[in-house]
Amino acid sequence: MDKLYPVYTLNNECHDCYKCVRECHVKAIKIQDGHASVMPEKCIACGHCVKTCPSSAKRVRNDIEKVKNLFRAQKEVYVSLAPSWAGIFEHSPEKMISILKKLGFSHVSETALGAQEVSIETSKIMSQYDRGLFISSACPVVVDYIRFYNPKFIKNIVPIASPALTHAKLLKEMYGKQIAVVFIGPCIAKKNESDRHPDLISAALTFEELKYWVTEEFGSTQSIEFNSDEYFVPETACEGTLYAVEGGMNETIKKGGGDNGVQLLNISSIENLEKALAGLNPDTMNKKIFIEALACNGGCLAGPCSSTKKPEILRVSDILSKVKEREEIPKEPKTVAEEEYKTKELEHPTFSTEKIVDTLRKIGKHTEEDELNCGGCGYNTCRELAAAMLAGDAEPSMCVSYMRKIAMRKAAAMLRCMPSAIVMVDSDLKIVESNQAFMKMFCGDMYEVFAERPEGVNGACIDRIVDFADIFKQTLKTSNDVHKERYQVKDKLYDITAFSIEKNELVGAVITDVTQSELGREQIAHRAQEVISKNIAIVQEIASLLGEHMVETELLLSTIAEDYDTSKDKKES
Repeated sequence: MDKLYPVYTLNNECHDCYKCVRECHVKAIKIQDGHASVMPEKCIACGHCVKTCPSSAKRVRNDIEKVKNLFRAQKEVYVSLAPSWAGIFEHSPEKMISILKKLGFSHVSETALGAQEVSIETSKIMSQYDRGLFISSACPVVVDYIRFYNPKFIKNIVPIASPALTHAKLLKEMYGKQIAVVFIGPCIAKKNESDRHPDLISAALTFEELKYWVTEEFGSTQSIEFNSDEYFVPETACEGTLYAVEGGMNETIKKGGGDNGVQLLNISSIENLEKALAGLNPDTMNKKIFIEALACNGGCLAGPCSSTKKPEILRVSDILSKVKEREEIPKEPKTVAEEEYKTKELEHPTFSTEKIVDTLRKIGKHTEEDELNCGGCGYNTCRELAAAMLAGDAEPSMCVSYMRKIAMRKAAAMLRCMPSAIVMVDSDLKIVESNQAFMKMFCGDMYEVFAERPEGVNGACIDRIVDFADIFKQTLKTSNDVHKERYQVKDKLYDITAFSIEKNELVGAVITDVTQSELGREQIAHRAQEVISKNIAIVQEIASLLGEHMVETELLLSTIAEDYDTSKDKKES
């Protein structure tokens, strides 16, 4: 995993679901050994994979320590607080500022101040043209999408830095270049902005990081006392606060009177933006259109790291209730952070039809009918998967239908080769799967008939085939394994093991005919008994002979003993 990039994967938590591939619009995910990793060179940091990963394997780089290092270096650190904070947190401005200062920040300012300057400058730029297409530069995800994947519209991005960068420049102009600025908001892509513009933004934290830090430091914000005299520097933002909601930038342009002769559109999500731009040639436009383009549906309030369970309508309401009106919006911005957006050269390899077809064969797609285009792998079509495989970004195992076919073939081969009878039965006691050994063992004269059918005996009721259907009923009912050793059916003996596959739905059984082995065992036992009987007779005979000799020996020894005692008495006298 690459922790240097804002989004990375915990491999141990990644479980072959490919959901991140499905959800990634630009397919910046590489699958290797079953694990999904982000490709930084292709990623636009929208954070969609982070939001949708079911196992939380996609993580966001933590930059808290980076900010703490600024404190250790005794830097005067200013917060650039994203306007969406009012919709995410329940705190008053005074308490929010107090919490941030308790963490170690020197001052707190609102990014919305920079947004106000961006709107003024955008209106000024558009007023110089009679027609044309203008795309907002506020969302870094949108900017990177156009730079990487739709470069024909690069010249249509308004050549102004984002509100966060503009705000950072404004703060440095007011308080000195030596200060450090840390952006805090719901956006992962701001970390890319910070990495690319360290002269303006020293670090970027998400709201989730902020909440984690506060919890780690204080446990709860309830215990934090706040100063009612706290305020945002240099002032509280006004219409710029609207940038947090969808269409908010367009509203600020209207409020400033910069919408004369301009059609203001707002488009949210990369998918919708791609559809809107499809087939459009901005050079031939005879009207003036401005697109407020955002990557997140619902605007920045719905950012990937917004970290709130508050209903969206209440978030929007809280933002709208905070907006303050200015008596007059200036026609000239206080500061401008110009930005020249350049296309990023990405390799978009193309492969010949022959190579695609050859790769499709490797995943069992031999005809067009085999190309299901089910999307299970994460790609829209089988051919897209084949191209990704050729590029080294995907693996054959990603094709669900292909892996299913392989699994079925393996299972069929195992069933076919097993000498024991195998059968699977569903809850209706109908045979779902069986092997040749089962048909040979129980179909009798009907074996040839069933063997010629493609489905064999599958579909037949088990009680019509075997005389021990009660074993299957018992296993279906209890879901417990049942083992019957030397189970007699007529003149046959069977070793039967029934087991649950799906609780109360599917059971299987392994059946072995042990009749011959039992007969052989009885014969061996009978012959052994004969040998044992003979041995016993011989032993008894030996014992009898030994008994006769023992009597004779005892008499002899008694006589010797008596003679010895008589001679001893004579000597003593």
